[in-house]
Amino acid sequence: MIAKLKGLVDAVAEDQAVIDVGGVGYLVFCSARTLSRLPKAGEAAALFIETHVREDHIHLYGFLDAGEREWFRLLLTVQGVGSKVALAILSVLAPDELARAIAAADKAMISRANGVGPKLAVRLLTELKDKAAGISLGTGAHIQTAPGAAPLAAGPLEDAISALVNLGYRRIEAHGAVLQAAQGLGEGATVPALISAGLKQLGKDLTR
Repeated sequence: MIAKLKGLVDAVAEDQAVIDVGGVGYLVFCSARTLSRLPKAGEAAALFIETHVREDHIHLYGFLDAGEREWFRLLLTVQGVGSKVALAILSVLAPDELARAIAAADKAMISRANGVGPKLAVRLLTELKDKAAGISLGTGAHIQTAPGAAPLAAGPLEDAISALVNLGYRRIEAHGAVLQAAQGLGEGATVPALISAGLKQLGKDLTR
């Protein structure tokens, strides 16, 4: 099985690249994000590879870092998600953005990918919530939840998040702000306190 390729970029197309390794061109399917970060033709590149062997073909999927490959593998565990949809998701969401979208149960963020409708988006969020806990994002970051916040779908945390969303903030922004507020206020924080602290956090983010 091929786990990594290191060679020269020969050509880049809409959803694939050809990597020349010692005179042999390997066709590698990649996300748009990975393709946009590849060097110019003729320059050296290294890709982490996921090899899929079928009766009628062998496909190689390439990633610039191991974290993106890990997410690709995880996405494929969800019913209805094939390699094409998984790459589409990774084309619009970097691993850390995908992690935050899952933690925030942000269906709109997931639905930005081609081939991901509302039903599949809900399935992705539901099935990956537990599977993705603690997964490495390539930068040392991990999916995190606030102390005592499992599950996030109910209770004061969700009420505070919903309130901020109703005020016009994106769910992923509201989730992050309330999460930080909860960590500062501790367990037992009331909804008004979480909303107030969350708004302050959002104000700080805007001034950075």
